Amino acid sequence: MSSKFFKKPLNIFIIALIVMFLWGSAFPAIKIGYEIFNIESGQAECQILFAGIRFFFAGILVILFDTVSKKRIPVPKRSELLPIGVLGLVQTTVEYVFFYLSLNNLTGVKGSIINSLGNFFVVILANFCFADDRLNLNKIIGCIFGFCGVVLCNLNGEIGYGFKFSGEGFITIAAFCFALGSIMSKIISKKSDPVMITGYQLGFGGIILSIIGIIMGGRLSYTGLGCILIMAYLSMLSSVAFTLWTQLLKYNPAGKIALFGFLNPVFGVITSGIFLGENFLNIETVIALALVSAGIYIVNKTKKDNIYFEKE
Repeated sequence: MSSKFFKKPLNIFIIALIVMFLWGSAFPAIKIGYEIFNIESGQAECQILFAGIRFFFAGILVILFDTVSKKRIPVPKRSELLPIGVLGLVQTTVEYVFFYLSLNNLTGVKGSIINSLGNFFVVILANFCFADDRLNLNKIIGCIFGFCGVVLCNLNGEIGYGFKFSGEGFITIAAFCFALGSIMSKIISKKSDPVMITGYQLGFGGIILSIIGIIMGGRLSYTGLGCILIMAYLSMLSSVAFTLWTQLLKYNPAGKIALFGFLNPVFGVITSGIFLGENFLNIETVIALALVSAGIYIVNKTKKDNIYFEKE
């Protein structure tokens, strides 16, 4: 697909919604996966191994897709190996190690809210890394609206009190790694194929995660066809979501794409309601969606030099 496809406003909106729905659906899918694989709460070593296998196969899927579409196996250049390796460590390995370790020391609601800070971090980092992506009042207001939406859609859960570095601190590090990885993806993809980058960074990061999980003593028990199906779905959603997200970052300002990230926990609440039977048909979810949507609109509206609205 050409760069014009990923710059058109309607395409950006639809692609971002698909990505956020997929990432949001990961919340209930992971819960279901833990039940199928008999992973109990607090078994960080098994959770990390579970994530490692998921991301490894996600990387394989991306590389297979790239191979079929281009009719050749994508092989990174020597100069691309280090950037891809570092990206895999930051965006896949380190982010998810801290993410899974944090979940043992804070409530899921509090984790969802703090994790959404990654979108703020993207906007701030983009201001310093890209001349065409400076921080402005619209972005600040948009981020505030988005964050309020995330808080609101989690009001029915238990927030929890106090601060633990192994809880709140770890998930803040994970959120920063997501932001740093997004900025790195945009920089690396300027001169490299974003699909190839996504495949190899997911595969490499997944291998390292799996090794860490095994060293920590993690083991997974196969209990039937359900194990294959849930792992296949999680691998598929990661491969599709990360590939599309990297494409959006390549062709658009990172600070503006980041605002769609506030939809992630909102879709997490909605998909948890659909697949886990949790309550989501309430006024809080509706208002949360409205707030996040308003924030996205505010950030992307009206400027003549806005890349989303430039004429092709």
